[in-house]
Amino acid sequence: MKKIIFGISLLGLTTISYSQQIPQYSQYLRNQFMVNPAAAGVYNFTDITLSGRSQWTGFDNAPMTSYMSICAPISKNARIRYNPGIRTGSGLVQNPEIPTGKLKHAIGGQMLVDQYGAFRKIQFAGTYALHIPLSEKVMMSFGARVGLSNNSFIQSRAIVLDPTLDKTYINYTMNQSNTNILDLGTGLYIYSKRLFFGVAADQLTKNMVNFGSGTASFDPQIYLNAMGGIKLKVNENFTVTPAFIVKYMSPAPVSIEGTLQFEYKEAMWAGISYRNTDAIIAMIGININKKLKFGYSYDYSVSRFNKYSSGGHELVLGIMIGRN
Repeated sequence: MKKIIFGISLLGLTTISYSQQIPQYSQYLRNQFMVNPAAAGVYNFTDITLSGRSQWTGFDNAPMTSYMSICAPISKNARIRYNPGIRTGSGLVQNPEIPTGKLKHAIGGQMLVDQYGAFRKIQFAGTYALHIPLSEKVMMSFGARVGLSNNSFIQSRAIVLDPTLDKTYINYTMNQSNTNILDLGTGLYIYSKRLFFGVAADQLTKNMVNFGSGTASFDPQIYLNAMGGIKLKVNENFTVTPAFIVKYMSPAPVSIEGTLQFEYKEAMWAGISYRNTDAIIAMIGININKKLKFGYSYDYSVSRFNKYSSGGHELVLGIMIGRN
């Protein structure tokens, strides 16, 4: 969720609006590792994801997010056969299998750049996850993420009506705001080939461990989320996955998002989501071959910003190294 400061001065007062400090992901179903660290290493290959996202297109200095994530199993029971070739082949390529029934360990990492208004966050994080079989078909994993976030205030991007009266603006500019904060997150994830459910928490240490050149507080808050879904077979060619994600960070209201994702031969997908009081999202994607997958989503705002914004866009490219 992002905290955005709007420099709206009225009778000498500044209005501060709290929104999301953690980035929004419309395609959370296609890379659950970014939402829950316990989802690292679900597949038995090295999974790399590159993504770029823009929100509220049409606004100056609108939120923009870019990230790269990588995760892979490391246990003997999840050995990977290296296959460097990227062949297009013929016909549709199905989604990779989700292995179950064996204990395994996994590691991962991510690099994220999130810019919103006059604020910028650069994060590096590492993840460890332990996957435990509950049965031959159901797995439970625990994950922890430790990272470092650099939070900065970019004065040249700030827009205020009267800088001499805006106390928040004065605080951030006078204190040379550039702070590094330790990020700690954890998650629980239960999954099989057809269903999943997870809960996760981020920014658990808030700003208890921080250092940098500035003294202004970026005030990170504990962020909680829960997500789940189940893949249902319609016929030999089509499946549908109803899913949800619920997010909460005080003092922002609870965010609830429901999704329906349709897949054709588990190779091409299209979906629609509704994020309450925020947006309707349409998405499409395809497995290009056994090594590459691609997804695109468009957010149509249903909030008060829809008169001024042309929506949001998110592109996701997945690279699957070592997939059989």
